[in-house]
Amino acid sequence: MNTKPHDHYTVKTDFNRGIRIRNFLIIMVAISLSASLFLGLKTNTSTTSLMELDSKSIPLEVAVSNMKPSIVEFYAGWCTVCQKMAPDIAEFKRKYGSNVNFVLLNVDNTKWLPEMLKYRVDGIPHFLFLDKKGETIGQSVGNQPHTIMERNLQALVKGDSLPYVKNNGDFSEFSTSVVPLNNQYDPRSHSSQIIK
Repeated sequence: MNTKPHDHYTVKTDFNRGIRIRNFLIIMVAISLSASLFLGLKTNTSTTSLMELDSKSIPLEVAVSNMKPSIVEFYAGWCTVCQKMAPDIAEFKRKYGSNVNFVLLNVDNTKWLPEMLKYRVDGIPHFLFLDKKGETIGQSVGNQPHTIMERNLQALVKGDSLPYVKNNGDFSEFSTSVVPLNNQYDPRSHSSQIIK
């Protein structure tokens, strides 16, 4: 069998071309899989942020006067439990927003200090449930499982007593360097003084 040098070159060129095409296809498949994985993970993670929820929440003064029950969440951007619960709160707002006011108050904003003192906020997230008249009917602090929060919201909509309003779950302690005005007692100090 006699091969010409030209035939050997053609076979070698075809072989190299085949390897390049194979490598190109492997790279394209890897890029496609990487993009699919990235997009898949991105759609499974929450795109709802606490700041977005806060900016779209109903003002507290409207919530206590519009004759709808309300859920008020005291939160902070640095609170990991608050961040973890943000997707649930967004879902509940979509589901119950026509019947319940959703109010978010950032504890890092000193504007809300009187409310923090009034409702004795000493851990976050701190959830406050208000009836149609704006009166407190229950509170809970910390990470609330989805089903428990939903049952509370269902009861709130119906005007029933809330089934789960104990202080339970993990929460982030809140402290501030802000001194209350008029030397009022700060409930976060855990002392036995009474507010005047």
